[in-house]
Amino acid sequence: MPEARGQSLHRISAKDLKKSYKGRQVVRGVSMELLGGEVVGLLGPNGAGKTTIFDMVVGLCQPDQGKIFLNNDEITALPMYKRARRGIGYLPQEASIFRRLSVEDNVLAVLETLDLPASGRKSRLDELLEELD
Repeated sequence: MPEARGQSLHRISAKDLKKSYKGRQVVRGVSMELLGGEVVGLLGPNGAGKTTIFDMVVGLCQPDQGKIFLNNDEITALPMYKRARRGIGYLPQEASIFRRLSVEDNVLAVLETLDLPASGRKSRLDELLEELD
């Protein structure tokens, strides 16, 4: 695997992802591999399953079939917050998933991605909220 600035690049891969909603298959056997630092686009018409693929990779929903890997570790069953701690995140075009959260909870959601103990996240949260006042 290529290296950049002395650090190995991360790789996210998916093998044979499938997902159905109410009996309608929206993702049909998708496999892909993405290397850290790459810029990629996922193109297709409305209803093609693009958002569902992203949702499965970040852990917002589970595939009915298939596996997701970060480097060589299978993460298919990992909850979203544990994937975030490993560096997997997704900024949707529309921020509606965070609208119901308070400012504090929105900031905490981002702080969950840092390798900090709970006390460190709380301290950093307090610092950031102070800046917003």
